[in-house]
Amino acid sequence: MMNRRTFGKALGLTTASMGLASLAGLTELPAATAGTRGPVTPGSFPSLKRIRAGVLEVGYAEAGPAHGPVVVCLHGWPYDIHSFVDVAPLLAAQGYRVIVPYLRGHGTTRFLSSRTFRNAQQSAIALDIIALMDALKIDKAVLAGFDWGSRTAGIIAALWPERCKALVSVSGYLITNLEANLSPLPPKAEYAWWYQYYFATERGRLAMEDRDRRNALNRLVWDTVSPTWTFDDATFERTAAAFDNPDYAAIVIHNYRWRLSLADGERRYDALERRLAARPVIKVPTITLDAERDPFTAPPGDGSAYRGMFTGPYAHRLLPGIGHNLPQEAPTAFAQAVVDVDHF
Repeated sequence: MMNRRTFGKALGLTTASMGLASLAGLTELPAATAGTRGPVTPGSFPSLKRIRAGVLEVGYAEAGPAHGPVVVCLHGWPYDIHSFVDVAPLLAAQGYRVIVPYLRGHGTTRFLSSRTFRNAQQSAIALDIIALMDALKIDKAVLAGFDWGSRTAGIIAALWPERCKALVSVSGYLITNLEANLSPLPPKAEYAWWYQYYFATERGRLAMEDRDRRNALNRLVWDTVSPTWTFDDATFERTAAAFDNPDYAAIVIHNYRWRLSLADGERRYDALERRLAARPVIKVPTITLDAERDPFTAPPGDGSAYRGMFTGPYAHRLLPGIGHNLPQEAPTAFAQAVVDVDHF
């Protein structure tokens, strides 16, 4: 087995922007899953587990040695743990213990009480991950995520840096400021967020509650935000099973309505949200990743839009030809970022 230094040299990666050609040296995964285009053959996690953590019983996948340094990988919407199905074995092979939880409302994660408000505001989701780390007796971990997962990891890094050894964040700094979210974006950016406004309507809520409409909508999102990624039906259906969670619709609708100040959070999180509204800087070692074909990537893709929010050791990488579901489209590049940031 390659050690981590050899692993990095074999890929020929730098801490600056990198092209997909530099990934060709790794042979653990088929070429299609290393960031190139082509059909994807679904894999699977070797085991799925559950543990009580906070208000949830969290379903999660685990790979790698039980006593290895920990990496927690956090998925986004409309995705699930399988965004990391090819990242996890790469990291496990380097000696990491990899934890990949289903976020609240997804997969096998369940609320412990029917009386708990199905809240998806950002601080509540972040506290879920803190509770999971507590339940697993993990004091500190590298946190790595995209979409909802980037936001969650960034919140933990900003508010509880003692729990975050280092951070890999796709799309950079995504912590939500509700007041700022009331301001219009440029039309092209608003266009990419079409589903956010759909979910603000009763029609959107009903669509999320109907399995066929929900899956059709989510697949359309996959197609439009990852325009160069060719995946087969089995790949989508494997993830779509996570959307059958009984709380999925409630969590998705509340998340997007809360971001637009169309739904209330809970008062017990108000103090945390005030701290997040102040845009706290992130001081832990960080690598940010931007995907060139992701419609949510701020041009020019060099991270300049959020560079000032990271004050610790830092590097930024742009992945040409890759879309929004970066860990699944380019697992080798994502895994390499985790290894590199752990050694800053």
